[in-house]
Amino acid sequence: MLKEISPKEVQEKLEQGQVINLIDVREVDEVESGHIPGITHIPLGLLEFRMNELSKNEPYIMVCRSGGRSGRATQFLESQGFDVTNMTGGMLAWEGEVK
Repeated sequence: MLKEISPKEVQEKLEQGQVINLIDVREVDEVESGHIPGITHIPLGLLEFRMNELSKNEPYIMVCRSGGRSGRATQFLESQGFDVTNMTGGMLAWEGEVK
């Protein structure tokens, strides 16, 4: 069972000043059209080649447009031993700040 978090919960953590590791797995053009400030951008297709940039000692929250790709990313990274949570609803459900 994948761990999930709502966009509202993520927004609350950021507003409280918590440092959270957000990984946006959308494509470059999608991220350029608007993203949560402070994200790390790793397109889903490159995730297995760039997971060495991530630490198994850190928790991560995965983000995409609607929650589908980030769900796949969450499943993949979890199978590799990472502590990951999927942001349900993705950027379509995000009401916080966008860069």
